Amino acid sequence: MINQKTMTLIDLANPTRFLALTARLLPWLAGATVILLAIGLYQSALAPDDYQQGATVKIMFIHVPNAWLSMFVWGVMSIASLGTLVWRHPLADVAAKAAAPIGASFTFLALLTGSLWGRPMWGTYWEWDARLTSVLILFLMYLGLMALWRAVDDPSRAARAAAVLTLVGAINLPIIKFSVDWWNTLHQPASVMRMGGSTLDKSFLVPLLVMAVAFTLLFVTLHLAAMRNEILRRRVRSLQMMQASRIAFSNELSPGSREENASKGAA
Repeated sequence: MINQKTMTLIDLANPTRFLALTARLLPWLAGATVILLAIGLYQSALAPDDYQQGATVKIMFIHVPNAWLSMFVWGVMSIASLGTLVWRHPLADVAAKAAAPIGASFTFLALLTGSLWGRPMWGTYWEWDARLTSVLILFLMYLGLMALWRAVDDPSRAARAAAVLTLVGAINLPIIKFSVDWWNTLHQPASVMRMGGSTLDKSFLVPLLVMAVAFTLLFVTLHLAAMRNEILRRRVRSLQMMQASRIAFSNELSPGSREENASKGAA
């Protein structure tokens, strides 16, 4: 039984089998994502206004899932980086590279919606407090990883360097999470995932959780699609390099062949 399970995991790590599996899964994931997003947006629109924040509280239904996923994606990349450095998993660096642009997008949306939410509440779009600054650093780290992958031509070297940077950058995740507890910030403490239970009313909590699940499914769908594209891109690159090597090899042999034919003609 253990051997069969091990073989199954090994088979799924094969890029060809991964492509076949994701080809079947992606339509279902995309459909579930659309349905949950529609339900979440409908429930968010029906949610009541807050007695202090008014209608601006509904920005929460977009801002909070993006903020959660900005950290979650980096966590996924950190696990993939361990797979690259420790387990040499054949798809680990593919998963990390494909996740970076998606994580950067979620982080940018978290910063943007947070600024729009903060303007009527704090009187400013931006404040250099611990939470905002640490999330901005996370966004810059995403951009740095993407630039690193583009700057290094050798995929294996780029993967190892990016894996090290990702694991070092994971130190920022607990700083983001606990910044509201460690320092005096404009952000309120955790109100959903806390020891005593959520402090949010059910009319806000249910739409928020639906939107969080919907955005998580959106990430999974986009991530699998991006991994497929990266695998196919690498295969095309390998074929192009093989073709270029064959042409170069043929060009090297051509002068020798012509000289040999000429010597045979003279004899």
